[in-house]
Amino acid sequence: MPHLSAVRYGKDNIRVYKVHRDEKAGVQTVTEMTVRVLLEGDIGTSYTEADNSVIVTTDTMKQTTYLMAKLHPVNPPELFASILASHFTDTYAHIHSAHVKVIQHRWTRMQINGDHHPHSFMRDGAETRNAEVTSKEGHGITIRSAIVGLLVLKSTGSAFYGFIQDEFTKLQPVSDRILSTEVDCGWSWNLFGKLDDVQSAVSKFDVTWKAARDITLKIFANDSSASVQNTMYKMCDEILAAEPTIDAVDYSLPNKHYFEIDMSWHKGLKNTGSDAEVYEPQSNPNGLIQCTVKRSAT
Repeated sequence: MPHLSAVRYGKDNIRVYKVHRDEKAGVQTVTEMTVRVLLEGDIGTSYTEADNSVIVTTDTMKQTTYLMAKLHPVNPPELFASILASHFTDTYAHIHSAHVKVIQHRWTRMQINGDHHPHSFMRDGAETRNAEVTSKEGHGITIRSAIVGLLVLKSTGSAFYGFIQDEFTKLQPVSDRILSTEVDCGWSWNLFGKLDDVQSAVSKFDVTWKAARDITLKIFANDSSASVQNTMYKMCDEILAAEPTIDAVDYSLPNKHYFEIDMSWHKGLKNTGSDAEVYEPQSNPNGLIQCTVKRSAT
């Protein structure tokens, strides 16, 4: 006899923009987010018996997101996602878990004639700051913070050799190569017992996001990389050391390849090895390297 083994539903791609106006200073600050809400609980009969009485509508989720953004801070995103997720588990007795993902888009204040403009901004890249929160009845609040879409490249300082070479291997070892990737880095916090605990820790979220971003850029730039694997491990290790209430750090790094172009067909022109200056960027296929590093149990 078939049975429901897992169900959840919700609203995705809720677009939210909030402006904070400091009338005294004459400065405005803006935040733009894309929000997803998914609910779990005693909702199985809506699937099996067409019982809509257990459904919190997805439009209600959208309107609630707008209302929570009006009534509460939207920064840092970890706090706003926790407020929104906790609302659903606190308000509806039959909803036992609420999953909220907040994607915060970049609006960077313009500098005009060397001064920060009070109300004008620019989108300076596709990088986003993300927060994924689950509020689970009787369990607490889990939070994963993340940097997504940070595109980086260095033109030297990366090697790759010593790997398995057999009859299936065409790739040749290299002592120097271009290294480029689009950073997806996340860090999972120790469990928060309740919303008050998240609010008490709110000062850590911005500080740790900046530290994780700075560490990622510093190690990417300065490490004499033997492999993406080893470089990402160093990043994880340093982020764990920066904030003791983080339980784990994870990275997913696609290896964006740049191939030398052999131009010897044209009058013997040299453009390979140490003579390479012009490359062909590749879109796919690409390497994809992932890891999660957890704090050692004490």
